[in-house]
Amino acid sequence: MRSRSLLRPLLTLATTAALASGALALAPLGQAATPSAAPATADPVGLNAPYEYLGWGSPQKPTDVMAATGVKQFTLAFMLSDGGCNPKWDGTRALTGGSDQSAINGIRGAGGDVVVSFGGWSGNKLGEKCSSASALAGAYQKVVDAYRLKAIDIDIESTEVSDAAVRQRVIGALKTVRDANPGLREYVTFGTTPSGPDSDGFDLIRKGAAAGLAVDGWTIMPFDFGSHSGSMGSVTTAAADGLKNAVAKAYGYDSATAYRHIGISSMNGRTDEADETVSTGDFTTIYNYATAHHLARLTFWAVNRDRPCASGSSAGDSCSGIGQSAYAFTKVVAKYHG
Repeated sequence: MRSRSLLRPLLTLATTAALASGALALAPLGQAATPSAAPATADPVGLNAPYEYLGWGSPQKPTDVMAATGVKQFTLAFMLSDGGCNPKWDGTRALTGGSDQSAINGIRGAGGDVVVSFGGWSGNKLGEKCSSASALAGAYQKVVDAYRLKAIDIDIESTEVSDAAVRQRVIGALKTVRDANPGLREYVTFGTTPSGPDSDGFDLIRKGAAAGLAVDGWTIMPFDFGSHSGSMGSVTTAAADGLKNAVAKAYGYDSATAYRHIGISSMNGRTDEADETVSTGDFTTIYNYATAHHLARLTFWAVNRDRPCASGSSAGDSCSGIGQSAYAFTKVVAKYHG
């Protein structure tokens, strides 16, 4: 699966442009702003938090998105390795004191909150660079402490998810962090086939259950299938049913409980596959399914793309490639309450 492979550069000139325009403000020179405390939000953090990547795709100012859509949460991407077992934004930007922290402070100041997403398709992954589960847990914990987080997302893809030892390391680290932070919500996000998780995904879930790790939302990315039949709305719900069955079997949950421990992370508009499109109608189908089954999480990749392309432009990091109104997908996520 090529999940997001074309949409995840480590760093682009968009960040520079955003900084120059003032969309992302740095802390005053020589002064590291203190991370703001996480406010109390009506929904569990992560339930309805669309992805935004502040180092890619001409990112919108999060507080402007909040004002335009009513969304209160964001899943901010990506926390990576600096080459060792040390977390940095995109593997290059300081954990605190920079533009990412300023964005988080702004979101919280406007009454919202954030999930920090570790991993993604490209770049150096902490799951691979940290040599043990305890070391990886320390890296996760460093970010939790820096931002007083209520939720984290492990977006495990590419070489990170395909390595059995790394899968076990991630599960062990998440168990340690969960035990040390009662109430912290943990989401694990990975690719899928049209009928549910592939062998790596099944193994990840089984390892979690065997470790006694109660993940809040095992989340699939139902796109970049290569081929499928039916609409993207229908294939997404079929894949989610497959995920529900896998989680129910591994944990011994009944169906209703299993649904409450899974999530969907779709992609808006044209995906990495040239002939694969998630329309606003498909996304409404996904929303209705999530609402009917009370899923633990409904999100998508990404706010950066949640706008129509300029005339003559194609889908990419800053537009969806379909006819849509600005923030059409974000507005759907904002009204999801489990």
